[in-house]
Amino acid sequence: MVGIIIAVSLVAVALIVLGFSIKVVHQASTVVVERLGKYHKTLETGVHFIVPLVDRISKPISLKERVADFKPQPVITKDNVTMQIDTVVYFQVTDAKLFTYGVERPLNAIENLTATTLRNIVGELELDETLTSRDTVNAKMRSILDEATDPWGIKINRVELKNILPPKDIQDAMEKQMRAERERREQILRAEGEKKSNILVAEGRKQAAILEAEGDKASKILNAEAEKAKLIAEAEGAAKAIELVNKANPSAAYVTLQGFEALKTLADGQSTKIIVPSEIQNVAGLLASLKETVVEEKKKK
Repeated sequence: MVGIIIAVSLVAVALIVLGFSIKVVHQASTVVVERLGKYHKTLETGVHFIVPLVDRISKPISLKERVADFKPQPVITKDNVTMQIDTVVYFQVTDAKLFTYGVERPLNAIENLTATTLRNIVGELELDETLTSRDTVNAKMRSILDEATDPWGIKINRVELKNILPPKDIQDAMEKQMRAERERREQILRAEGEKKSNILVAEGRKQAAILEAEGDKASKILNAEAEKAKLIAEAEGAAKAIELVNKANPSAAYVTLQGFEALKTLADGQSTKIIVPSEIQNVAGLLASLKETVVEEKKKK
């Protein structure tokens, strides 16, 4: 009976020892093992066996990327403006041994290192440069922090300036400046709009004047062509009449009578001078010839 109890006790102890000897490491985690107070090895993901009472394991260390949001820090710029800047640091553990033995309280060390680095970088910039150079500041801080934390087994992936809060009076001045800039842009846009409108109106008037001038020109050309055609027609009619008169071989009396008709037309006009032919002394003979002609015409009838 005593032997059975001893055997059962030994089995129980063996099971307990076996339970303490088996260590399961979860995904994206790692464990540091110390043997008799000295670093022995690092356990990766999976099942591992350790020696109870000889090996001591640390708390599981997460290999996931972490986010550290630090409270705002007072920073003085190159032009002596004090403002509050808070930062966000993205980091992850790459070496569990260095992370365990490299620095005491790693997160606190990163926070202090971030604050001092930020003061050094922003201290070389003026206020406007700080507000417009976030990417530059982020890149410089990431490079400096990554190099400084490398002996701690930590890799800095990203550093972001979350908020930049200038003093109240600086904020008011910036708002006034932005308001003035917006008003200036508005005035420029309004002036450009009025300019374009005036240009369009002027171009419209110019086009209308051109069209009116072209219409007047075309009208004058048509009137001139009509007058030309009229004169040509009258000239052709006169030439035709003269040609017919010449073909008819008119007598001297008829020609003289036509001359008197022309003289009558001239007398009826508004001219102040009348030119009388030099052969006016032959009027009597002309009238006699006309009389004979009339008598002959009556006889023929």
